[in-house]
Amino acid sequence: MKFLVVLACLLAVAYANEEADVIRSESEVNPDSYSYNYEFSNSIKAQQQGVLSGDALVASGQYSYTSPEGEAVSVQYVADENGYKVVSANPPLPTPPPIPEAILKAIAYIEAHPSKE
Repeated sequence: MKFLVVLACLLAVAYANEEADVIRSESEVNPDSYSYNYEFSNSIKAQQQGVLSGDALVASGQYSYTSPEGEAVSVQYVADENGYKVVSANPPLPTPPPIPEAILKAIAYIEAHPSKE
């Protein structure tokens, strides 16, 4: 199953970048772990490794590319039972604006007055 997910990701990237040539493509799939690396001629690079830890798959990796504006973008991440987390990004990823005060008050009120159902 993991092999199919990795293969689907590689095919999606390759299809989206039909003009790019594959410079490097490596993968290893084992019953409890996997890893892959690839690089295309259009500056897209990615590597990921994952290991089965108990009932959860823990994956970590990084990817990089050149944006349409010509800026180098790179992201390092970890994904586990708690979800996907960016470890570092260059340039920094945008952050959401703060939650408005009225919304915070509404949430506090709802928590203080739970539904009787």
